[in-house]
Amino acid sequence: MAEVTTEQIADAMFEMIKESTGKKKYKAMDLQKAMTERFGADKLACKAAIRTLVDGGRCVYTYFGGSYIEIPPSDGQNR
Repeated sequence: MAEVTTEQIADAMFEMIKESTGKKKYKAMDLQKAMTERFGADKLACKAAIRTLVDGGRCVYTYFGGSYIEIPPSDGQNR
């Protein structure tokens, strides 16, 4: 089996987050567990993928009684 890249893990995480927007919030550990089950990815690869999503502006950390990773709110959604 080919080695999965950080970008592939990040894309899969982004899709999970996008599909659950407004329904469920994911903690970093939730995403890590899902990617370990799906790809066999290790902790460092998952952390790098989350860093890629946040640094690239695709996701942000939010804090509501814990830290969650979400898609950033877009300004002017109600046009």
